[in-house]
Amino acid sequence: MPVNPDLLERVFPPTAPYLVGREKVREFARAVLSTNPLNHDVDAARAAGYADVVAPPTFPVVVQESTLAQLLAEPDGGIDFSHVVHGEQRFSYTRPIVAGDELTATLSVTSVKSLGGNSMVTAESAIVDSSGAHVVTAVSTLVVRGDA
Repeated sequence: MPVNPDLLERVFPPTAPYLVGREKVREFARAVLSTNPLNHDVDAARAAGYADVVAPPTFPVVVQESTLAQLLAEPDGGIDFSHVVHGEQRFSYTRPIVAGDELTATLSVTSVKSLGGNSMVTAESAIVDSSGAHVVTAVSTLVVRGDA
């Protein structure tokens, strides 16, 4: 089944809040080989004006994952996960993520295109803090391969 073009402009319900933990930030920083003291050392982060350790710039993928799961589970979406390749990832920040943030994400499908027997689906996850203030938007483009 091809990707449903009616996914375009679909907005999914907000995810459950994700509490950013200090150790999760440190684990992610180690996984991406970040040596930035702001990602590991509370005192360094506080000296730089942050309340706690600062998440590396790609950390929002952790929060975005639950929004993409909603998209992939959409019964009428026509997206077969076994045919999905992650094509592109971008982030647009209002402010850095820090340990202690409670984040909620809402996914919107912004583009559905067919190209050479494949489909490209672009989805934006707007991530806000507990006050509702924008923190970051994570944009993913998924390539859904046609027949194998």
